[in-house]
Amino acid sequence: MFDEDKGLYTIGTVAELIAEHPETLRVWERNDLIRPDRQGYQRKYSNNDIRRLKFIKYLMHEKGLNIAGVKHLTSMYFCWYKQNCKGGANQSSHVPVNESKACWKIEGTYCLIASDKAEMCKSCDMLRNCSIL
Repeated sequence: MFDEDKGLYTIGTVAELIAEHPETLRVWERNDLIRPDRQGYQRKYSNNDIRRLKFIKYLMHEKGLNIAGVKHLTSMYFCWYKQNCKGGANQSSHVPVNESKACWKIEGTYCLIASDKAEMCKSCDMLRNCSIL
């Protein structure tokens, strides 16, 4: 079985794959957004690291977050560095998706077990139909 968390790729290869400068990846690492494996002094990125990097890039370039914003948001993802996450739910239907994949691995999903449950309140029928609010 292929290990998605095994460090295989060098920083140059990964930087080229995600169209970012290698120094950008180093900055993200220094800010604890990513934790690639090390073999001596050389960073080795896994397939899951590449998915994390793409998600970080999306948050920064598409959503306009800075490093502090990305760090705060990813800290709420229970599964950011944890293996065997329960997965996420589809944003449009709020239906759980593939439970074998973390939500940051599948575009258009949110975390089902995020530390901050406020984002999930929008999908709650009781809150939506509450007459007190």
